[in-house]
Amino acid sequence: MLFCIQELCMSLLLVRKLFIIFFSCLGWGSQSSKVHIHHSTWLHFPGHNLRWILTFILLFVLVCEIAEGIVSDGVSDSRHLHLYMPAGMAFLAAITSVVYYHNIETSNFPKLLIALLFYWTLAFITKTIKFVKFCDNGVGFSQLRFCLTGLLVVLYGMLLAVEINVIRVRRYVFFKTPKEVKPPEDLQDLGVRFLQPFVNLLSKGTYWWMNTFIKTAHKKPIDLKTIGKLPIAMRAVTNYIRLNEAFEAQKNKRSSSPQGSRSIWRALCCAFGRPLLLSSTFRILADLLGFAGPLCISGIVHNVGKGNNTIRPQIKILGVFFISSQEFLSNAYVLAVLLFFALLLQRTFLQASYYVAIETGINLRGAIQTKIYNKIMQLSTSNMSMGEMTAGQICNLVAIDTNQLMWFFFLCPNLWAMPVQIIVGVLLLYYLLGISALIGAAVIIVLAPVQYFVATKLSQAQRSTLEYSNERLKKTNEMLRGIKLLKLYAWEHIFHSSVEETRQKEMTSLKSFALYTSISIVNRKRPAREDWNNYSSHMRRPISITEADDFCVKIANGFFTWTPEGPPALSNIDIRIPQGQLTMIVGQVGCGKSSLLLAILGEMQKISGNIFWNRTPNGRFISCSYRTETQTRELIYQKCASLAVSVWILRYLFCFRRYKAVIDACSLQPDIDILPHGDQTQIGERGINLSGGQRQRISVARALYQQTNVVFLDDPFSALDIHLSDHLMQEGILKMLREDKRTIVLVTHKLQYLPHADWIIAMKDGNIQREGTLKDIQKSETELFEHWKTLMNRQDQELEKETIIERKTVLERTNLRRTMYSREALLKDDEEDEEEVTESDDEDNLSSVLHQRAKMPWRACGKYLSAAGILLLPLLVLSQLLKHTVMVAIDYWLACWTSAAISEKADFLNFSCTVDFNHSPYSKVFSILCCLGIVLCLVTSIAVEWTGLKVTKKLHSSLLNKIILAPMRFFETTPLGSILNRFSADCNTIDQHIPATLECLSRSTLLCVSALAVISYVTPMFLIALVPLAIMCYFIQKYFRVASRDLQQLDDSTQLPLLSHFSETVEGLTTIRAFRYEAKFRQKLLEYTDSNNIASLFLTAANRWLEVRMEYIGACVVLIAAVTSITSCLYSKLPSGLVGLGLTYALMVSNYLNWMVRNLADMEIQLGAVKRINGLLKTEAENYEGLLSSSQIPQNWPDRGEIQIQNLSVRYDSNLKPVLKHVNAHISPGQKIGICGRTGSGKSSFSLAFFRMVDTFEGRIIIDGIDIAKLPLQTLRSRLSIILQDPILFSGTIRFNLDPEKKCTDSMLWEALEIAQLKHVVKALPGGLDAIVTEGGENFSQGQRQLFCLARAFVRKTSIFIMDEATASIDMATENILQKVVMTAFADRTVVTIAHRVHTILNADLVIVMKRGVILEYDKPEVLLEQEDSVFASFVQADK
Repeated sequence: MLFCIQELCMSLLLVRKLFIIFFSCLGWGSQSSKVHIHHSTWLHFPGHNLRWILTFILLFVLVCEIAEGIVSDGVSDSRHLHLYMPAGMAFLAAITSVVYYHNIETSNFPKLLIALLFYWTLAFITKTIKFVKFCDNGVGFSQLRFCLTGLLVVLYGMLLAVEINVIRVRRYVFFKTPKEVKPPEDLQDLGVRFLQPFVNLLSKGTYWWMNTFIKTAHKKPIDLKTIGKLPIAMRAVTNYIRLNEAFEAQKNKRSSSPQGSRSIWRALCCAFGRPLLLSSTFRILADLLGFAGPLCISGIVHNVGKGNNTIRPQIKILGVFFISSQEFLSNAYVLAVLLFFALLLQRTFLQASYYVAIETGINLRGAIQTKIYNKIMQLSTSNMSMGEMTAGQICNLVAIDTNQLMWFFFLCPNLWAMPVQIIVGVLLLYYLLGISALIGAAVIIVLAPVQYFVATKLSQAQRSTLEYSNERLKKTNEMLRGIKLLKLYAWEHIFHSSVEETRQKEMTSLKSFALYTSISIVNRKRPAREDWNNYSSHMRRPISITEADDFCVKIANGFFTWTPEGPPALSNIDIRIPQGQLTMIVGQVGCGKSSLLLAILGEMQKISGNIFWNRTPNGRFISCSYRTETQTRELIYQKCASLAVSVWILRYLFCFRRYKAVIDACSLQPDIDILPHGDQTQIGERGINLSGGQRQRISVARALYQQTNVVFLDDPFSALDIHLSDHLMQEGILKMLREDKRTIVLVTHKLQYLPHADWIIAMKDGNIQREGTLKDIQKSETELFEHWKTLMNRQDQELEKETIIERKTVLERTNLRRTMYSREALLKDDEEDEEEVTESDDEDNLSSVLHQRAKMPWRACGKYLSAAGILLLPLLVLSQLLKHTVMVAIDYWLACWTSAAISEKADFLNFSCTVDFNHSPYSKVFSILCCLGIVLCLVTSIAVEWTGLKVTKKLHSSLLNKIILAPMRFFETTPLGSILNRFSADCNTIDQHIPATLECLSRSTLLCVSALAVISYVTPMFLIALVPLAIMCYFIQKYFRVASRDLQQLDDSTQLPLLSHFSETVEGLTTIRAFRYEAKFRQKLLEYTDSNNIASLFLTAANRWLEVRMEYIGACVVLIAAVTSITSCLYSKLPSGLVGLGLTYALMVSNYLNWMVRNLADMEIQLGAVKRINGLLKTEAENYEGLLSSSQIPQNWPDRGEIQIQNLSVRYDSNLKPVLKHVNAHISPGQKIGICGRTGSGKSSFSLAFFRMVDTFEGRIIIDGIDIAKLPLQTLRSRLSIILQDPILFSGTIRFNLDPEKKCTDSMLWEALEIAQLKHVVKALPGGLDAIVTEGGENFSQGQRQLFCLARAFVRKTSIFIMDEATASIDMATENILQKVVMTAFADRTVVTIAHRVHTILNADLVIVMKRGVILEYDKPEVLLEQEDSVFASFVQADK
């Protein structure tokens, strides 16, 4: 007794001293750190994690010692406080010690470790004395107190050893010169705010460090600045290096065997297997602890059935009783406490397993994405141009496959944990139930093949769903990109039907939707591009002095192809490009001019021959500009960047003088002046808000700005009128480049510039026809020279710069101004919202925004549910309620059955009866309820799936109908990516995520409600404790939902730039490699990847933060329910079966409480998709109905082609100024009309007015006696033909591109191809008319695509034919042929030609000259040419 009193006094003294030291050291320690870091996260003492683990074990053992003392004291007739009071004080001392240590460590004041050293020494000595005392008195391992004391001796000894090790290693306390330790590099960077790797073990396990972040998120929206940067070990470059080293190791090990998926898996496991093993360990420990719940509940039910009477101990030493572990565990309250601690530990291990697995998956995803990006940088251009690899496929690889691989790593621990669960579960059931458990296990084994079969089928259905979804998105993407053509040709219904047909197939697959799908990575063998390093070495290859003097690039006997199996696209290439001179490459459409440039850059497959590059004074020697219509070769317009950035985005330093000179040379200043923010105005995706000429001039400006020795220009004049072309040629190419002695390679169809060339390369059919100077060709190839001279139609003469400048007017940029200000209006609200949030003095607006963030989108939820219909929605709600009611009834009936059996058995034992209990009535009712539950589960599942399918079908159909019928103005002012996201991401969310989330939310909510109801019914006292727990749950979910939504949106928003960067890299691969900016783009990729990964990691940590807290609250619910149930059973005679029922449902609360909040947050985010789609559904459609019925319109209208334009005024929007003003004209049947004018003068608007693509607010157009405003749009547009400047081809066959309505015969199609000069090209293709056209027509040259568009218009054979600058990218020879063919083949048709090259309309019957939206001149061309002051005459003079 005396010994125990001394121990108690000593513990009290130590606790008091530790508290004094602790509070005093806070002031000292906070002043000791000299480095500005996250003080609360600086962990630098050795053995940190071991100390925390030992402390947790110590606390648990002390709790057991307290409980053992209380139970032992309950056996005695008198009270013995010394049995548990010392242990209680030691428990407080242990908590104080770890808090004390944490503050010493984070405050960097190690001298105070002396107090801990002193405490652990005294604790170890006192416990050792107590243990020896027990041994001397014959207390052994059969007594629990002896075992606990022995454990405490070991734990105190280990903690003492840890303390001594810290002092020894760091030379603290007793040493004069302590070891200097620097904080981690990450913690010196205040930008690193993801602190999970650096916090202590308790904060890691409970995510305590996230508290401040979650609370801050409720006050201020989360952005990238809020979440900061990734720690170094988690950055993409770090993980890429680790993965690459593993790949290289696998290559070295298996250099002789082929590299396949097995080697890839080995490399992945080698690089990321260790944390995965840790996650699996946590998972197995959690699963094993999960069995403590059923065992403890079983023990509680068993013990309370006996009245909780423990066996009276037989051993009494030193005046007190000693109990065994069996006697200790026979107490129901002890089991309740053990159940509580088991749940806490099990949930902590489980969440730790989840976090480690997801973190590993995120790190793996970043490494794989970087690896893929580096592979893309080495791909051959033929992989993309021949359709073997598309930007969509790469985006799917990055967005879907890498994410699936990440989630595979998350699910990977299940591969080891599930067998452990099954084996342990079967053994446990066998222990409790006997042979019945083996029968149940046998049923599981028998059903396993069936489950595997079902899972396989579901996986196949999911894969087919993804395939149909990709096909639908591909068709939708093509439909949106070619929407202008579809409307002009009245083909909306064709593509609408095509998308709907694919959607129906997708809906069929969705009926068998699978939650999990097998994950596979398809490794295709692609023809590798010639290695860039080798290519670079060729480019730097030393050559002789004589060679270096006269050429920059030389190709000897070169044969090049796009695919290794295909025929050579370029043959017998022997050329040289002179150093510091202007070289022009000319030839007809499709002869291989652009291919030659790509071959020089190493972008084609080289069959044979050599490419020699001369030395250059510096390493930066190539800049390129490709024609802007070739989307796959454009880089700069795909980025939402300002105009200034578009010119110098690829430069390190900004030179303002050179920038201004480039702007002037490209005539961009007038365009910049009218923009809302000057050269800082944001340009849209692919330069959607710029005209073709403006995009092309910016592309050329980018090339001019680069101070490189070699400049490649691929047809830079195709979208420019003659004035802009001449100005760019004189001021840009000749003055800025050639006078600077730079090597220029220019591909062009404008032969009038040939006299400026120092060297000319003429191509024909993939071969070099002739090369040399113009004089050489004039002497040796007289026929070719005369042919060129005929095509030139002019002598080489320069236009005065003043003439060009004075002809430029502000109205020439009307289209640019209109589009820019429209986009600015669309973005205005968002910018204002952002300003309101950031302004500190606008508290009302900020609080309003925060209030909106905290609200659930109930309106969107109502829209979603209302789309299900009046009958389906009640069925869904009713089936859910009935199902859970029956489930509760099954459990309640089972509890009553158990209670009756236990009661009957107790009565039999008391009265020594042998009568058997009758189970028959209970089993019959139980069977009926189970069958009813199975039926209701099936009905509920069908109702949920049916609801989801009906809603998604209705929303997608409505969205497609609205979009395809929307006016063209909508597509001009709405980014294509935004519309496509509604069809892709949002439809996918509605298809696959919302139904599952809705079902899970309703299930988890009803389970929680039913569980709380059952617990409250069993023990009404539980309701008192439920109130504070409910309040805690409310605030936790309130704070979490706001943070989770922001992080989810941030995760999505950071993924879009990443995917765009991949897409832009693929489409601008040639430009990137030509500029040698692979390193810069790789760095940009790492930034985008890290931004996405940090958002994903914070989202993962937030989810774990929620789940840990909800699990802990669930554990508290279990503890309170257990204590109240045991008390009610012991004192109120509550049946033991109901006690088991209440505890079982309490465990369910622990499982489903966090899922309810998680699903609520997910539903809130996912309903945003419904909200966005509903926003688009409000778009007003074009008025397709007309005043005239089909019977009132002649079948062959228009048969003559007479056009009367009366006082016509049109505008693009009711808020904009008119682009045509009071236009009057009369076009007789069969006349050929030419329209010319400067950029923005209204030419294209004039042509669009015929199709009612613009708003006609005054005047009218009468065609063959019928006012077109009275016609249905479908009828009007189907009876006219137009060829646009931008050629648009769809993936499919040539036949489909020419005649998607399938109205023409083969002979008619061949006739149209012959007219378009394409018959020989198509005949040479495999399949002829059925030859494949890749996405965007990338397997044809730019000129060939434009010729296909001409052929498509010829097929329609309408009386009115409009050509809108349709020959801009066609060489002069082909253009002259086409002009003659058009004049003869369409002699009886009305042809309206809008031309950049005015010489193409000299043979027209009438010419219309437009300026500022009005007709300036309107007469026969010969009449206008005779007038000295005629504008048309000045245009012709300039074009000579």
